[in-house]
Amino acid sequence: MQISTACVLNSTVKFFTSWYGIIISSILVYALAIHIKRERFRRKHGTQEPPRFREGGFLGLFLAYTLISFKQSGELLDFAVSILDRYNGTLSAKLFGLRVIATREPENIKAMLATQFNEFGLGRHSHLATLLGDGIFTLDGDGWKHSRQLLRPQFAREQVAHVQKLEPHVQTLAKHIRKYKGDKFDIQELFFRLTLDTATEFLLGESVHSLHDDSIGLPARKEVLEFARAFDLSQKYLGSRVYSQAAYFLVDGFEFRRANRTVHNWIQTFVTKALTMTPDVLEEKSKDGYTFLYELVKYTKDKRVLQDQLLNILLAGRDTTAGTLSFCLFELARNPDVWEKLKAEIYQTFGKDDTSKITFESLKQCEYLKWVINETLRLYPSVAVNFRVPNKDTTLPVGGGPDGTAPVFVAKGTTVAYSYYVTHRMEKYFGKDPTRFIPERWEHLDQLGWAYLPFNGGPRICLGQQFALTETGYVLTRLIQMFPNLETRDHRHYPPLKNCQLTARHQDGVFISLS
Repeated sequence: MQISTACVLNSTVKFFTSWYGIIISSILVYALAIHIKRERFRRKHGTQEPPRFREGGFLGLFLAYTLISFKQSGELLDFAVSILDRYNGTLSAKLFGLRVIATREPENIKAMLATQFNEFGLGRHSHLATLLGDGIFTLDGDGWKHSRQLLRPQFAREQVAHVQKLEPHVQTLAKHIRKYKGDKFDIQELFFRLTLDTATEFLLGESVHSLHDDSIGLPARKEVLEFARAFDLSQKYLGSRVYSQAAYFLVDGFEFRRANRTVHNWIQTFVTKALTMTPDVLEEKSKDGYTFLYELVKYTKDKRVLQDQLLNILLAGRDTTAGTLSFCLFELARNPDVWEKLKAEIYQTFGKDDTSKITFESLKQCEYLKWVINETLRLYPSVAVNFRVPNKDTTLPVGGGPDGTAPVFVAKGTTVAYSYYVTHRMEKYFGKDPTRFIPERWEHLDQLGWAYLPFNGGPRICLGQQFALTETGYVLTRLIQMFPNLETRDHRHYPPLKNCQLTARHQDGVFISLS
């Protein structure tokens, strides 16, 4: 027995003095030091753990499967509402073996986006870079600051005020609506084509006219339709990569890569064209106003930089406004009393066929129109789910302990997910029936602070907020002037199934009639 014990001790000593033993010993010592450091941090800040989600299965693999399944079925956002309601607003869970925190609390959102802004990063570059590269929606730090400085002039007040540039595109949209002669059609598909056309005109200096097709007697461009399909497919993959978190690299494949190439090749045609312009030509083309691509070419000749910046802003300029318009028409068609009230305000302010009075300023003065848009963005924020990742050990103000009032410890590298979709449905802030579309609630809603954030908040607040609101208001006004009769042609499911990728849209289209 003594010999056996001696042999064991001798073997142990030899192991811990070997290279393998030294490495393992170092790891154990490092882990212990981190544990002690974090325990001291917790005690110093008085943190408590939030409720733990115990239904995620081994390493959170079942939770990952559940999230992807609900995402595919269009029920992910309403699943998030039910879970955070059940766990009193904040919870922790395992996802592919790693700790994640989910919250709906405005105080926590405020901390990540503003008061503790420098402690949190996007943490999504790896998830999105395959398509979007290095741009305002993928970068942190100096790279993000520089991208924001480049974009800011595009959304200056005098630029968003030029609403009349939208009119030719709205007229093309109207041709598509008239061809249905009051029958059922999907307006969401048309809105995504409309906003692609308006975004490319403002950002690239020329519209791609994706609304043009043989059905209205205008020649279609095959490469534009291929780009739009590829852009949607790539975003579908990106959405799944984001929700897969640490396992994002598993969401890949030939289809995804081919779609990315299609998108990149398409945007490079504009980049190449701009790079061949002389300085005099660029100045001449810039006389009518600031065009993002032309200004960017003056700064850099790097094709990849130009491509990445353009795709980042095109994503926002096209998808968010199209989604908002689609959800708005969906609700207006289901609520004829709201439609009639909005129509009365538009007719009183602008008349039934006059566009000369529709300006940036006059749209802002239409109170009920603002209420309708606010209520749409409350129920269906474009970026319905988001997350941040701390770059150091830190805390969230609330969510811990039995009553959810204690601060929560958040270790460096932990994913913190938050959902405006869930926050915007809290009765505490928005009154009774928070899941119903009631624009009139905005007559008494003020001082909402961080409970209502359809355009994000803090230093990363959306630069294109006024641009999007102006375009949304203009399109709604013109549709009411041209098509006074709106009916829903879809009674399938409410709340509607939502396709939640990087931005939200209806899962199966918005079917209405307009005449």
